[in-house]
Amino acid sequence: QVQIVESGGGSVQPGRSLRLSCVASGTIYSIYSMGWYREGPGAQRELVASIDVYGKVTYGDSVKGRFTITEDGAQDKVTLQMTSLQPGDTAVYFCRAEVWVDQGHYTYEYWGQGTQVTVSS
Repeated sequence: QVQIVESGGGSVQPGRSLRLSCVASGTIYSIYSMGWYREGPGAQRELVASIDVYGKVTYGDSVKGRFTITEDGAQDKVTLQMTSLQPGDTAVYFCRAEVWVDQGHYTYEYWGQGTQVTVSS
């Protein structure tokens, strides 16, 4: 039906940068929003950044000023540019897409499998 694929995770030292990409494909009529969430060790899943069809961007408090989310023109891909990475950013990062699968009123939520980001010395 709908596939969400993340890429770009890896291991970096504190202060370095990393770029994550997410691509949505499949039976999608239109995309309302796409975003990134993360789960640190023993932590709840939290919002990192999201962008909607209107271009509205929302960031989690812990990443404001350090991370930037952008969406391509086709609205099927988002990029998360992460700078000044800290050990606290270590987590599995999940891409989420909220989409219309047809011309109806309702949107549906899909998640990628996650990509690991590790920040350590």
